[in-house]
Formats: sequence, structure tokens, C-alpha cells
Amino acid sequence: MAVRKVITRNSRELAAVLGLSSAEHAALRVQFELVEEIGREIKRVGLTHAALARLAQTSRPRVTAILNGNLEGVSTDLLLRLLGVLGVRVELKFRRAA
Repeated sequence: MAVRKVITRNSRELAAVLGLSSAEHAALRVQFELVEEIGREIKRVGLTHAALARLAQTSRPRVTAILNGNLEGVSTDLLLRLLGVLGVRVELKFRRAA
């Protein structure tokens, strides 16, 4: 069986390739935004993946996987916990979908 490599530029394209519903796409987009902020903050404060993992009570391989975009089995709760130990407060805003 041949494997077809697909490159997407954003979460909307990824959701379309994966056949996700609009609700699943919204959840994926939120998680990706959280991961992007974790990446910015870990660089800003200069923590290693291992140090962040210890603070958040998770494993270093899990933190590394998250920062590489592998969110399989990763809860939004864990992403929020990682941001929390980095000193980031997350604020939610709600608006009607376009």
C-alpha cells in the first residue's frame, strides 16, 4: 500500500484532509493555538522540555511530542497546565461563528 504525503498550511486544511467536523476542527484549532503559545513561552523563559515536564508533572517525551505538534491523546487540560506553570493566564473569548 502506497503512502501519500500531504502537506497542509493551517488547521482548516488539516481538518479537511482528516475529514473532521467543524466542531472537531474548532477543538483542534484551540489546541494548536495553545501549543504555539507554549512554544513561545518555553523559549522566552528558557526552560528545557525536561524542566517544564517536571513542573507540570508529566514526562519529557510527552512535552517534546506536544511541541512537535503531536497532540494524539493530549488533553486541553494538560496544555493549560503547561501554560500555567509557564506563568501564562489563558482568557477565553466567545463569538458567533462566521
